[in-house]
Amino acid sequence: MPTIELTQENFDDIIQNNNLVLIDFWASWCGPCKTFGPIFEAASDRHTDIAFAKVDTEAQRQLAGDYQIRSIPTLMIFKENIIIFNQAGMLPVQALEDVIGKAKSLDMDMVRAEIAKQQPTN
Repeated sequence: MPTIELTQENFDDIIQNNNLVLIDFWASWCGPCKTFGPIFEAASDRHTDIAFAKVDTEAQRQLAGDYQIRSIPTLMIFKENIIIFNQAGMLPVQALEDVIGKAKSLDMDMVRAEIAKQQPTN
């Protein structure tokens, strides 16, 4: 599946209409981003059941700010509209595959229950 270019305009639609979304926050001047880009693209070819998306932090400054991106590349994963992974730094192929495997198998009922426990009661 081709990688989606995420913008302020299509971000919510992509997150809400895909069960699992991996996002690479990057910039063209970033050396580690250039190294991670092909790894990310190859993973998108292997995992056609997942939406892979990229945010150019230079072109989408507001979006990068909304998600407090301070270092690039940053990999963020949404599952069922919830951020389940957010890490700066380049991942090698096997580490990315491990993260994808864990994201796919994550029990979202447990995640939602944990989030509910952390909410203040009124």
